[in-house]
Amino acid sequence: MDHIDSKFIGLVSSRLEKFKRVKANLYNFRCPICGDSKKNKSKTRGYLYAVKANTNFKCHNCGASMSLNNFLKQVDPAVHKQYVLEKFKGGHTGRNFVTVEPDFKFEAPKFKKKLKLPKASESPRASGYLTARKLDTSKFYYAQHFKKFANSLKPTFDTERYDEDRIIIPLYYEKNLIGFQGRCIDPNPVKYITVMLDDDAPKLYGLDDVDKTKQVFVTEGPFDSTFIRNSIAMCGADADVSKWGISDPVWIYDNEPRNREITNRISKTIDAGHSVVIWPESIDDKDINDMVMSGLDVQSVIELNTYSGLEAKLKFTTWKKI
Repeated sequence: MDHIDSKFIGLVSSRLEKFKRVKANLYNFRCPICGDSKKNKSKTRGYLYAVKANTNFKCHNCGASMSLNNFLKQVDPAVHKQYVLEKFKGGHTGRNFVTVEPDFKFEAPKFKKKLKLPKASESPRASGYLTARKLDTSKFYYAQHFKKFANSLKPTFDTERYDEDRIIIPLYYEKNLIGFQGRCIDPNPVKYITVMLDDDAPKLYGLDDVDKTKQVFVTEGPFDSTFIRNSIAMCGADADVSKWGISDPVWIYDNEPRNREITNRISKTIDAGHSVVIWPESIDDKDINDMVMSGLDVQSVIELNTYSGLEAKLKFTTWKKI
């Protein structure tokens, strides 16, 4: 299966009910053509699979069978247009794919915004906070007047009264600054403030730095992600990472078994067929940063406690009772 097919399966996966990756080049979900079983909502008889150089769809309920090209055309015409464009650029042709010359549209250039701020390492307050948490000061910036800084890039605050300093966590996508988070240094009920410069961009930290062809770890916050290899972080609610080309995510939530919001999110992640980390009973720390502070080898703990499917459900049930 070529990388373009894999990419677009990832992009459309959020629209496919109970979508899961069975193994390399094989994906399973409820058939969107016939709706699959009406009596049993857990039935998943639609498949996308590789045959030599092509990718095909087959439903073992209604018998529908077609190329990925035609499948995308039915499921999501907008994504199909993007798919045709990339195939056209790559010169891909074949029995199951007809290259249709796409409509080329001109888009006005987007001018890059830059962070004109000192590095966190240059601020005693910011570097002191980050170093105490064993965080890399070179990855972050410092804004002495956060509201003023935010308003200089995008009108965000009606007033700049009661301004404060914050650590700035930059969000990049395709090397463009698309937003940032401001993390308070002093105690504050609002720990994080997220400002997006591009509302259509992914609200994710570290997306430019991961290898999407490999397993990608997804943490709840940017600080936690810096301790884990090939990882990104959510900057708010759960994001649809498949939309941004990540097909094999491992979701890492905070170690709070009595937090209903977190347990609900974990349950939904497991039901969606994704891999998730279920923390062992021996760990009391709430998040990855705290675990690092306690001297744990967090990467090893995560790799040893990653589960999916029935095993994830069983581990999750036990974890909730802690």
